[in-house]
Amino acid sequence: MAKDVLFEIGLEELPARFIDKAESQLISKTKDWLDDLRISYDSITSFSTPRRLAVLIKDVAETQTSLEEEVKGPAVKIAKDDNGSWTKAAIGFTKGQGKTVEDIYTKDVKGTTYIFVKKQIIGKDTFELLPSFKEIIESIQFPKNMRWAEQSLRYARPIRWIAALYEDQVIPFEIADVTTSNFTFGHRFLGSRITLTSPSDYQFELKDNYVIADPNEREHLITNGIKKIETEYGFQVPIDNSLLNEVRNLVEYPTVFIGSYEESFLKLPSDVLIISMKEHQRYFPVKSKDGELLSYFVGVRNGDDKAINTVVKGNEKVLHARLSDAQFFFEEDQKHSIDYYLEKLERVVFQEKLGTISDKVSRVVSITDQLAQQLNLDDETKEKAIRTAEICKFDLPTNMVDEFTELQGIIGQTYALNFGEKKEVARGVADHYLPVHADDRLPETIEGAIVSVADKLDTIVGCISVGLIPTGSQDPYGLRRQSVGILKILKEYKWNITVESLLDLTHQFYHNLAINDASEVRSELEHFFGLRATYIFREVKLEQDVIQSVLHKEIGVIAYTIAKAITLSRKRNDQDFKSVQEALVRVINLSWKTDLATINQDLFETPSEKELYQVYLEVRDLYNDANSNQQAEDALLYLGKLAEPIHNFFDHNMVMAKDEKIRNNRLSLLNLIAALTYDYADLSKIEWKQQF
Repeated sequence: MAKDVLFEIGLEELPARFIDKAESQLISKTKDWLDDLRISYDSITSFSTPRRLAVLIKDVAETQTSLEEEVKGPAVKIAKDDNGSWTKAAIGFTKGQGKTVEDIYTKDVKGTTYIFVKKQIIGKDTFELLPSFKEIIESIQFPKNMRWAEQSLRYARPIRWIAALYEDQVIPFEIADVTTSNFTFGHRFLGSRITLTSPSDYQFELKDNYVIADPNEREHLITNGIKKIETEYGFQVPIDNSLLNEVRNLVEYPTVFIGSYEESFLKLPSDVLIISMKEHQRYFPVKSKDGELLSYFVGVRNGDDKAINTVVKGNEKVLHARLSDAQFFFEEDQKHSIDYYLEKLERVVFQEKLGTISDKVSRVVSITDQLAQQLNLDDETKEKAIRTAEICKFDLPTNMVDEFTELQGIIGQTYALNFGEKKEVARGVADHYLPVHADDRLPETIEGAIVSVADKLDTIVGCISVGLIPTGSQDPYGLRRQSVGILKILKEYKWNITVESLLDLTHQFYHNLAINDASEVRSELEHFFGLRATYIFREVKLEQDVIQSVLHKEIGVIAYTIAKAITLSRKRNDQDFKSVQEALVRVINLSWKTDLATINQDLFETPSEKELYQVYLEVRDLYNDANSNQQAEDALLYLGKLAEPIHNFFDHNMVMAKDEKIRNNRLSLLNLIAALTYDYADLSKIEWKQQF
């Protein structure tokens, strides 16, 4: 008879951002664990709150599935003697498997005959195997771990109880001096200790004790509560999904409420109000039907609606204090100029070996200037880009950013406008921090995009030059994230600039600071960006071998390189491209035999040689033209024109001719074609998928 199983890990409050990934690990590891143990079941449901992670496994089989296993023994020539009798090797093999020589049968494996036996592994009782779930609990990974008391276990938060039930039986094991039991706990303040008599009662027993164990149900309750307020008051409450996800993981029993603050605070920049509410208090800002910010907020209480008015007043009091501080800081900041704040940056260290933030800004200005020249910007846009670079960090020493670090760039835009800067420059100050994370939006202004690339290049090249290379999960300066940001901006804006030229442009500022040889630093930078480029290509759903083929030499102009990869990815399944692929790869495979590239037409002996050379000259010019215009499909099409002449060449010529001059001349011709092909991609790296 099938039975239900429950495992619950009771913890001190987990950080909200840890919970979803931990729950995902728990359910996937549980499935793998059951499969490895050959324990059949009907379904698995996971639960999570700030104080618990749990899985409920329905209809678990009482015994492990029995297994018939085929075991290979020695080869027959070893298992039998010259008389055809079983040797000690065969007898020992069968005995070790709990069988006799009567159970032996033979099979051929790759031309050799071996002896085999089949043995049945009888499944154990499920209850005997369940204590090994201890390893699943201990294997869950968190972004940060801690130790407590005298425990050696490192975990996100101390484990306080473990509920482990096989129907009504406690599954015995112990972790960090916590022994499994049949009890759990309800809400920290509203609930009580609960004795569980059956795993199937788990969710309902918790609900009676003010715990909604299903995170999706908590989220549903929160969104319904917000919609009810919108209907009742005629407001709009825009739901930020990341905030909603965080709030649902901060509470066990959500109750939605609405509060207010003084209208006078609406004179502050809306970003200040919104960030104060969302980032610091986890409130949802409220807007009118027209989208204007109103002096209300929506919060979520961890508990029922008892004395909710008192809760509202307490939250209003906290928000009032925070907004009062913001108002004071905002007014104080307006008393100074941009130059005042830029001067303060001269005393703020960016990094010990890389100087102050003022030093960094100077480098960013120089990189921006050179970038603008390479992009052939008009004088007005170039001037605005350089001004953006000059003031891009001026808001860092302001009172507002010191108190609300999330406002860097955002408050800079507001202050820049207040101080009379052009709107494109002000917007560029905010945009240059983008993208902040992998899925973030990109800068919307050309000024912001250029300064963003310049700033990120300076950080990455500077840090790697002085040996601050990310290792493992350690990346304190966010170099990986920033390099992905650079590549995404280059891709989106389709700038005709190679990544390698940007590295050269920036690296010049660090020759005196680098702790390693310049060539070593350059090599490290190319490797670092190459790995990030692979990530960008995978986002476009490109295959690894295609990625390697176009990145074999350099990243180049990333938008064009991606276009080449997309073209090749499509061609790999194109039956009509087979002949082209075979011809070009054959040439590539021979190109390593020489580095010669000088052609003497007088040494051509056959019409096919002459034809191939003439087609090469035509294709070279057509290809170079298409390549310079970044026309990926046309460039490959022109290379394809070489296929038939190449096949004719190989059909009518011996490349490795006895005459050294003729041999070298033919190799030189192939080498020129290979170089042209290599410029597009290393086609030999692609695993062509045609079915022939």
